[in-house]
Amino acid sequence: MHRPMPNIYQGPLVDVSNSIFADLPAIARTEGKPFMVIGNGHAAWQMAISNTLNTDKKVLVLESGRFAFFWGEMASMSGFDVEHVPGSDRGPVDPAVVHERLAQDTEHEIQAVLVVLTDTATGVRNDIKAIRAAIDAADHPALFMVDAIASLGCEPYEMDAWGVDLTVAASQKGLMTPPGIGLVWANDKALAAHDNANARVGYVDWEERMNVDEHYQYYGGTPPIPLLYALREALDMIAEEGGLEAVWARHEVLAGAVWAAVDAWSTPGGLENNIPDPAHRSLATTTVNAGSIDLEQLHLRTERDTGLTLGFGIGSDNPRFRIGHMGHLNPPMILGTLATTEATLLAMGAPLGGSGIAAATNHIAQALKH
Repeated sequence: MHRPMPNIYQGPLVDVSNSIFADLPAIARTEGKPFMVIGNGHAAWQMAISNTLNTDKKVLVLESGRFAFFWGEMASMSGFDVEHVPGSDRGPVDPAVVHERLAQDTEHEIQAVLVVLTDTATGVRNDIKAIRAAIDAADHPALFMVDAIASLGCEPYEMDAWGVDLTVAASQKGLMTPPGIGLVWANDKALAAHDNANARVGYVDWEERMNVDEHYQYYGGTPPIPLLYALREALDMIAEEGGLEAVWARHEVLAGAVWAAVDAWSTPGGLENNIPDPAHRSLATTTVNAGSIDLEQLHLRTERDTGLTLGFGIGSDNPRFRIGHMGHLNPPMILGTLATTEATLLAMGAPLGGSGIAAATNHIAQALKH
C-alpha cells in the first residue's frame, strides 16, 4: 500500500478500484450493491441508516453487548425514533423476543431491525438466520440490517441466503486492512427504501454513488488510495487461501484453540469465557472474564514485560480482557499469544484450573490430523 500516489482519474488505480467493487459482493455473499465510505465502521453505520430510514417510523435495536446499542445511539442522534430490546451480556439475541415484539407491531411502525453478527465487547455470535426466521414468522416488512464489522471474513456469513437486507462492515478486522474504509451492501429492498429516506446526509448519500460516471464518485471525492491497494491485496489473500470457506475453517480452528485455553484456565474466582455456550462464541474474538485477577496488573505486565497487548473489556463493570483471533493469523501467532498470557498469569500467582497452552496445542493437533 505504500507507493507513490498515482493518477486518480485514469490508469492502474481505476482498474484496482473497479476490481474491488466487482469482488466485494462475494465477500458478503450477496448480489446486492456495495458502497464504500472513507471512515471507520461508525461511518458505515451512518451511511446505512441515513440512506434507508425515515424519521416518521421506529427503529428496533437488538442488544447483545455494546455495539448494536452504539449503532442505535447514532440513529437516535440522527433524529430517528429508536427502541432498544435489552439482551443478555453473556448470550445471543433471543429470536423469540424478536418475534413477540414484531408481532405486536400490527401497524408496522418499526421500519428496521438492527443487530450485530458479532459483538466485540461480549464475544457473542448472534444467530442471524434464526432472527430472520422470527421476522418472517411475524410477517413483518421491516428492513433487516446486520453489523458484520467485527467478523466478516472470519466466520460464515450469507447475506442473501440468510435474508439480510443490508450489511455493514469495515476494513480493519477480518478484511486485514488498516482502518479507514467503511462498507455497506444493500439489496433491492434496501435500495428502494432510499427513495423514502428523509434524513439523507450529503457526503454519505447514495444518490451520486448509485450510477457512477466518474471513478471518484464511488468515494464521494478523492479515493483512499493506499487503503485501496491494501484492500486489493487482502481480497487476493483470501482467494489465494482457497476462498472464504478455507478462511472460515482456519478461524474455526484458531478460535477453538483460544476457547480450549480459556476453558482450561477457568476456575472459581478466576478466568472464564464470557460466552458459556461454544455455539454462540465468535470466531473473531474472545472475551474473558477475569474474576478476582488484577486486570490492571495483567495488562501492565503483558505489555511492558512481554510486548503482548491484550484488549481491554468494553462496556462492563466486570473486569474483562479480550483476545482477538481475526484476519491474518496462524498457529504460531495464537499459540504465542496464549503461552505469553499464561506465563504472565503464572508469574502473577493467578488461580488457574490447568494449562491453557496444553489444551490449545492439543486442539490444533487434532485439527492437523484431518
